[in-house]
Amino acid sequence: MTEKIAFVGVGRMGSNMARHLKDAGFAITAVFDQHTAAAQALAGELGCAAPATLPEVTSAADIIITVVSDDEAMDDIFGSVGCGSDSLLGTKSGVTVAEGKLFINCATVSPGTHELVETRATEAGAQSLEACMASSITQAREGTLYLMCGGKQSAFDRAKPLLEKLGNSVRYIGPTGSAAKVKALVNMVMNINTAGLAEGLGLASALGLDLTLVREVFSQTGAASRVLVTDGEDMQNRDHSCFFSAAHAAKDSTIAVTLAHEQGLELPIAEATKAQYDKMVFEGLGELDKSGIAELTFKDRHLGR
Repeated sequence: MTEKIAFVGVGRMGSNMARHLKDAGFAITAVFDQHTAAAQALAGELGCAAPATLPEVTSAADIIITVVSDDEAMDDIFGSVGCGSDSLLGTKSGVTVAEGKLFINCATVSPGTHELVETRATEAGAQSLEACMASSITQAREGTLYLMCGGKQSAFDRAKPLLEKLGNSVRYIGPTGSAAKVKALVNMVMNINTAGLAEGLGLASALGLDLTLVREVFSQTGAASRVLVTDGEDMQNRDHSCFFSAAHAAKDSTIAVTLAHEQGLELPIAEATKAQYDKMVFEGLGELDKSGIAELTFKDRHLGR
């Protein structure tokens, strides 16, 4: 692929995606982050630019991959041309820089935000595609992400050769917003499973049971889950090194619950899970991995219950 690539948002996921593409021979020409030092450090590592402004990022590449934190951040970086502040689409004075570019947006944000970005990108003569990720840091570095894509077929076809280097499974879901809806469901169920596992192991601990034995029994019965594999031992050992933060779990649970309310549905288990992750953030535990929800359910841990 001869198209030049830039990244906006080079935290744990974005930086490792950029490293993988660089190793795979892609031309990474620019990286940008609101934390300037992080962008400059990665730029030094990859041998690319770390532009000071968003229009410069777009000007330096053909395809721009964004991995930002939330809806507000997406709205900010994709401000309409001439809206009074610089954005990936153009300058605050009204100069368009996005014509012919492709924006691949990997953040977990609400479907409506992806739709808004597509509208603004189209007005600027660009393409956009949502490429929602259902994987973590290790998969980003290895190029084995699970990617769910939504947008126009032409945008997906253009992005596919690149996406196939980032993921070992690349699924086209449908129009813009559809992939974000599926991703919201994935994370909703994952978060529910994580909260349920934390309660099961927390109760097992309170009952004086051997947690290693309990986890083994869980793995062979109806209590088995993917979360048991990824988080069970960490909950037992209080190892909450962050791969997917509790703060992100709270945000993503909010997206799912909001979608449910828009459809007139009440999801009591999802709402209870959201409340638990909101409590983690309130208690100052938001930067722990999602497995840190066990700190709320085990006796004599964070809340001392």
